Amino acid sequence: MRDDSDATPGGEASVDEVLSATVRRTGAFAGGVYLLSEAEPVLGLAAVCGVPAAAAEPWWRVAVKAAGPLAESVREDRLVWLGRQEDMARLYPHAAAGIPYQCALAFAPLHGARRLGALVLVWSANHPQALTRRERGHIMASARLLTRALEEAPTPLGLPRVPRAVPVRRPRPDPAQSALAAADLVQRLPVGALSLDLEGRITYLNDAAARLLGGSADRLLGTLPWQAVPWLDDPVHEDHYRAAVFSREPVAYTARRPPDRWLDIRLYPDGSGISVLISPGTDRPPTAAAPPQPLTAPPGVAPEGAGTGRVHQLVHLAAALSQTVTVADVTGVVADQILPAFGAQGMVVSAADAGRLKIIGHRGYDPDTVARLDGLPLDTGVTPAGHVLRTGVPAFYADRGEMARAFPRAPALSGKQAWAFLPLVVSDRRVGCCVLSYDRPHTFPASDRAVLVSLGGLIAQAMDRALLYDATHDLAHGLQQALLPVTLPRVPRLDVTARYLPAAHGMDIGGDFYDLIRLGDTTAAAVIGDVQGHSITAAALMGQVRTAVHATAGAAPGEVLARTNRVLLDLETDLFVSCLYVHIDLAARRMHLASAGHPPPLLRGPAPPPGNGPAPTAHVLGVEPGPLLGIGLGVENVYPVTTAPLPAGSILALYTDGLVESPDADITHSIAGLADRLTRGGDRPLDELADGLVHDAFRHGARTDDIALLLLRSR
Repeated sequence: MRDDSDATPGGEASVDEVLSATVRRTGAFAGGVYLLSEAEPVLGLAAVCGVPAAAAEPWWRVAVKAAGPLAESVREDRLVWLGRQEDMARLYPHAAAGIPYQCALAFAPLHGARRLGALVLVWSANHPQALTRRERGHIMASARLLTRALEEAPTPLGLPRVPRAVPVRRPRPDPAQSALAAADLVQRLPVGALSLDLEGRITYLNDAAARLLGGSADRLLGTLPWQAVPWLDDPVHEDHYRAAVFSREPVAYTARRPPDRWLDIRLYPDGSGISVLISPGTDRPPTAAAPPQPLTAPPGVAPEGAGTGRVHQLVHLAAALSQTVTVADVTGVVADQILPAFGAQGMVVSAADAGRLKIIGHRGYDPDTVARLDGLPLDTGVTPAGHVLRTGVPAFYADRGEMARAFPRAPALSGKQAWAFLPLVVSDRRVGCCVLSYDRPHTFPASDRAVLVSLGGLIAQAMDRALLYDATHDLAHGLQQALLPVTLPRVPRLDVTARYLPAAHGMDIGGDFYDLIRLGDTTAAAVIGDVQGHSITAAALMGQVRTAVHATAGAAPGEVLARTNRVLLDLETDLFVSCLYVHIDLAARRMHLASAGHPPPLLRGPAPPPGNGPAPTAHVLGVEPGPLLGIGLGVENVYPVTTAPLPAGSILALYTDGLVESPDADITHSIAGLADRLTRGGDRPLDELADGLVHDAFRHGARTDDIALLLLRSR
């Protein structure tokens, strides 16, 4: 959908009519239509029905990649139902942090000739936990009607800057007959009574309510309480109102009217508004007022002046950043979630590196612009980034003129029109700078500035952790790669290929290793092993094991493992190593194997001539295992040797447990499955076979361990 375009009134009217009818027919109290933007990967709220647009402001824009029910419904093209808030917390914990309300939600994709967006419906918390078949049918039928209305619009509907408010058209009795009697009744009550519309404005209050709030009825009518009454200017009051709007459940809380008067406040919402009762509460000991929070509030703390919607946004983004591991994770969260949340179109994240600002992530900038900005010195005067990082004070520029007055050369570096520069500082250490930019002039209200500053602190902490993780990971990975063989030696009449893959994302480097040692023209030794753990220590120990094996290769397999075990015992390491050593004699077509607690190898026999019998099968070689390397049993460890034939044309597969081990499968069945795949793919070229076996290991989800694979085919 196009952004900010002139929508066709007829098309909008049709969509709004279907949305209002859907809310009424399904029994929901609110609904909304999200449309996909063509300009950026976000879903924008185009129309909202049953609740005010301002109440839904934290969710006006949602990243398509966000880990939430709305984005998932569009990405997977399916209805997502959340019957209670606990379902949201269990299935979408990040989204639940930003939607902490007791309500039921349905998200239905709008998908015709192409993906258009999604329909969202909201019910009160007393809705049954499960959808009935009829309700599901109503929702999907309404989604199809909305899709048709969108596709049949004379011109594509655009995403407005503020979502259209669509009324729920329900028949209502004329209230004029009882209005005077109702007013007299309420005025006689000893407690304060006032009425709010769904926008939060006061539409009626009695004298007791005005007296308890500390204002006059004339001054309070038509205003938002938290704006008109100074002591109500606290996000907690707006948050209680928002909870009532979205849950449609009564809300009760106690508030202190300075200096020491306590009031009990109860909110009773329905589809037309909120009735509020205010009564004097029990006296409580006065507590010291918390000092105003500065603009640079600690990370994760809502700054003063930030509306409750922004508070929930901050909680949601903090939850997302807390799950990041690498620098790429952090920049991805900033680009995918923070940009849409604040309506920005561009992002540059720089890290302080050797006196310069090195760009480690960007979005919405062309490569030439990134090249001009990358590597600027920390004391640069070209852009505000250096000054912001040196002083730790953020900077906001609402248009190009404001930027040009402070930094004349900066506007020419890109086509952006407004900027927010956030310093990334942790414990007085300069981590880097995050820049959010806009394609149009953009004002920064005080509440947005406050939240962005707090967000900068969260980004800084996540970035600091990620930089340390990446540095450690690169060191360990470099060490491991340096210790693994660069190439495998050529052995006559033996084809060989190997694969190594580190563990799934978020894990440290491990100690899996493999090697092929040429002993003569017709003899070779193949070895594969797995050092316990995922760390630099494991990678270093892997190198020592390989060295020990090389030093004794050519001896009897059991003796090679026994000598290697003595080396590990002398090192007094706490880590254990599994290892499989194979002495290959190509002249005699035999092999001799010894195992130190390693998974058994697989052997696929040679293929018969065409038409002379069934294809060969792969089977597990029965190798009697000895103890793991690094375990001292009080006597010399003994490693039994197994001898087996190695016919010409057969394939020997050595592997580590990462290739066959998964939490939800028995390893015996997994090894049998690997043997079956080797049987079916054994006629392929060795490189293709290795790639296929490794690819199959990832078919059922991310692996949690390293994978090493060594395939040998005798000729």
